[in-house]
Amino acid sequence: MGGLFYFYSMEIERKYLVDIQRWENLSKPKPIKIVQGYLTTNPEKTIRVRIKGEKALMTIKGQVQGIAREEIEFEIPIDKAYELIHKFCGAVIEKNRYLINHKGKTWEVDVFEGNNKGLVLAELELQTEDERFTLPDWVTQEVTHDFRYYNSYLSENPYSNWKNA
Repeated sequence: MGGLFYFYSMEIERKYLVDIQRWENLSKPKPIKIVQGYLTTNPEKTIRVRIKGEKALMTIKGQVQGIAREEIEFEIPIDKAYELIHKFCGAVIEKNRYLINHKGKTWEVDVFEGNNKGLVLAELELQTEDERFTLPDWVTQEVTHDFRYYNSYLSENPYSNWKNA
């Protein structure tokens, strides 16, 4: 019987809003389609099911401490991921992810679809909390500490509802 393979790490990331006009004028690679749902969005732990291209992952994230949090991630069969999302997850997040290299760092830029359409976020994973890096000119306000921009929050409180609030 095979064992369960998983990836454990301390996720350290910063999150930023993106200037839409500058983003649209930027040369970009082909995006990766992501569909994800949440089994739980408890602030102390979130459990996410994600279909990323042709791969499916289950991720458990701990509570945020500063800009870091524990993360365990493992691959699951894609048919099981679809089943979990459809049977056990509430609203689903849909987005296109672009990997953009800037001055030696890879930025993950998510262009949201569905109920979060109009929102574009850039994330940068770091090795340490005090790591230095250069911001691209298409990045604007940092929203790392604003819980409203967590995907788990967006799944229950979509961006499209913010404009009407």
